[in-house]
Amino acid sequence: MTSTKSVMKKLPEVTLAFWIMKIAATTLGETAGDLFAQTLKLGYFVTTIALFLIFVVTLVVQLRSRHYNPFFYWTVILSTSMAGTTVSDFMNRDASAKYLSGGAKSLGWGPQGLGLGYPEGAAILISILLAIFLAWKLSGMTFQIRDIVTFRGEALFWSAILVSNTLGTSMGDFLSDSSGLGYLGGALLVTGLLAVLVALMKVPAVPNVLLFWIGFVLTRPLGATAGDFLTKPLAKGGLDLGTAGSSAVLLAVLFGLMAHAHMQERRTSEPGPEAEAARQEAGRR
Repeated sequence: MTSTKSVMKKLPEVTLAFWIMKIAATTLGETAGDLFAQTLKLGYFVTTIALFLIFVVTLVVQLRSRHYNPFFYWTVILSTSMAGTTVSDFMNRDASAKYLSGGAKSLGWGPQGLGLGYPEGAAILISILLAIFLAWKLSGMTFQIRDIVTFRGEALFWSAILVSNTLGTSMGDFLSDSSGLGYLGGALLVTGLLAVLVALMKVPAVPNVLLFWIGFVLTRPLGATAGDFLTKPLAKGGLDLGTAGSSAVLLAVLFGLMAHAHMQERRTSEPGPEAEAARQEAGRR
């Protein structure tokens, strides 16, 4: 008999494929967010509002779904990555020449940004994320994502995802723009930190749930630095592939991975020959 937990599974198993898709989605979130806010010159304020509304729509679809659907789940991850990119930019940047290139004095309609800077912005986001985890802990619900099957559990999960993606963007932009490491150096640093997390998985004293959330935050700056490396000009250390072209390629890759995950999910959810024979035998009784 199929268990209730497996029937109601709403979130994916954490495998290597999960992390590959997470990095692809966060890299696309960086390039797509920059495409709307900077290339199309909609500005951080308008783009943040539009992308947050998209996030709400995709989240409602995910929450209303009765079982795990890779397209629903990864669309929400992508929308949090895009919204996180522009929320971070709006918090940390302003209309100074440091952030607006080509002699531009403004970017889109509305406030150009709060100009908090990366350290202050990161401190605020870390505080919000810790508050979410505290509320999650006090609720008594599990942190194991494969066991989250309730509306409240999912709401806490997606709140943490949105804030962690925004925090990861701030970290990635700091590494790329202000640390002196550059885009490639920042990506290599984060990759090294992720390798340390993989090694710590073999240490019984370190909870895997803690490693998951640290890894989830760190894959966002990896995506941010990788996205900047793809799109920024050669003079700034990027490949100058452009936000539109990079976003189109990454979107195709992500949809290909989602289609593969959907096929895998269907194969694993279909009953095997023995289960099907038992079902038919029960129907004849």
